[in-house]
Amino acid sequence: MINADEIAGILKQQIMSARVEVREDEVGTVIEVADSVARVYGLRVVQMNELVQFPNGLFGIAFNLEEDNVGIVVMGPDNDIREGATVRRTGRIISVPVGEAVIGRVVNSLGQPLDDAGPVQTTRTRPIETQAPTVVERQPVHEPMQTGIKAIDGLVPIGRGQRELIIGDRQTGKTALAIDAILNQKGKDVVCIYVAIGQKASTVAQLHKIFTDAGAMSYTTIVAANSGDPASLRYIAPYAGCAMGQELMYAGKHVLIIYDDLSKHAQAYREISLVLRRPPGREAYPGDIFYLHSRLLERAAKLSDGLGAGSMTALPVIETQQGDVSAYIPTNLISITDGQIYLETGLFFNGIRPAIDVGLSVSRVGGNAQTKAMKSVAGQLRLELSQYRDLAAFSKLASDLDKATQAQLSRGEKITETLKQPQFEPLDLDRQVIQIYVAVNDFLADIPTERIHEFHTRFYEYLKTAMPDVPSDIAASKTVSDAVKAKLNDAIADFKKRFGKAA
Repeated sequence: MINADEIAGILKQQIMSARVEVREDEVGTVIEVADSVARVYGLRVVQMNELVQFPNGLFGIAFNLEEDNVGIVVMGPDNDIREGATVRRTGRIISVPVGEAVIGRVVNSLGQPLDDAGPVQTTRTRPIETQAPTVVERQPVHEPMQTGIKAIDGLVPIGRGQRELIIGDRQTGKTALAIDAILNQKGKDVVCIYVAIGQKASTVAQLHKIFTDAGAMSYTTIVAANSGDPASLRYIAPYAGCAMGQELMYAGKHVLIIYDDLSKHAQAYREISLVLRRPPGREAYPGDIFYLHSRLLERAAKLSDGLGAGSMTALPVIETQQGDVSAYIPTNLISITDGQIYLETGLFFNGIRPAIDVGLSVSRVGGNAQTKAMKSVAGQLRLELSQYRDLAAFSKLASDLDKATQAQLSRGEKITETLKQPQFEPLDLDRQVIQIYVAVNDFLADIPTERIHEFHTRFYEYLKTAMPDVPSDIAASKTVSDAVKAKLNDAIADFKKRFGKAA
């Protein structure tokens, strides 16, 4: 028999225990899509830089908030997006995974893995756009960031928390400097982030191999937005890398971040802006192109002791056309950064590598970011080289030179030869200091120029055997005491007798 009361009781119980979830989604409709940019009707309360989702699972960023539509930059190929498709708000500002888990990985601009090591094992995320540390949250740059390159550590020293621009024409060794700086951080408790913007996938693969072979991937993250990727991914790549670096900086760590290069970043932003019909300005770049890079580079800092004293050092790379440093994007970046390392094509093809132009290169932090050892030996280096370059230019016009001029030219030639350095061979502080000390104190006057490199190599080997306390004392104390100088002078005099006989 059917008991009506029993059925009613079961129904009441089911109604009472039922959980009703009401989810409200704000959606819009695609009215136009082209060149990885979609115009969407609706989404009236969408936020700037908010992630929105298309039906095929692709994400986009709300970029242009106009009166009757929203300009969405699609984070991927737009082939499957059609007019009339539904676009849904996510309520999230674009973020990337951060923390220790991203170290040693190769990821794209969204933090998704590009290597074969599986998903990034972290639940922590950070918005790619955040406010830069305020003046109160910073402290002056005072700790050296050793690059292992004699010409940089001696002439244009970089400090932790500084922003130093690497500028020059294509194929002058800009990326090589950045790679050497990363290789030199091995064992120095510095996390490195290399952001590759608009480079070939084969170049990034080659770079990954160099880091892996040198054991540098254990402390390095590569963020790659390749030349085949949409402009949207190339645009957000440096901000994504910066967010990963900031997370570690606020955890009290020291970070070195390379943006290679910001010329292609500016071009990606120009491409997006023109498709979105933003008014073009000089060289067709939009009016806020300066803010594009200033809000990125201002996030590099040396934090105050109260915030953990972490730091993020930025080495942005910029490409010039035929050495024109007065072009639009280069001048913008020169005015934002704390100095620049200018690489000259003429020096590069004359075999002077790294091809650093002493006259145009400058560090606005200067001696504050140098160890006492380097400061004591490299004090006259810039002046010596500048005088030599000027004298060498005039000497080409003169047929007869006096002995003093000849001696100065010879001395400058020996110093220039000393500062040459092979690629992927960064040097420790003690070795740099000893080589520069030998060169500036004129101990190379009677050594043939073609044998300078051999002299430095063999002298350091001799010193490690005969007087091992000298290099170890320089490395430990980071100073060159009078006692060490006296020992160095004796060692040089003794070795030169042997070197002369060996010749």
